[in-house]
Amino acid sequence: MPRLVWPLVVLGVISFLYVRPITSYLETREQLAERRTEVATLRADRARVVARLERATSLDELARAARRIGYVRPGEHLFIVGGIPDWKRRQTP
Repeated sequence: MPRLVWPLVVLGVISFLYVRPITSYLETREQLAERRTEVATLRADRARVVARLERATSLDELARAARRIGYVRPGEHLFIVGGIPDWKRRQTP
């Protein structure tokens, strides 16, 4: 009987000693997958921001943005036309 117990005890101790490293490995692998997903998302966000920055620094885009907030070029006059929605309602039959 003791001959059968010792191998089982040794196998049990070895299994006990391997449980923690294996669980640590699996948790680390899961965290790595999460981080890779996060990095991919951040790279996509960065690409969108860089593209937006490139568009925003073009002269045409800057001119459009300036006109949206009311800036005019030297020599131009700004006219503000009001009542357009009312006019459109009266024009449609």
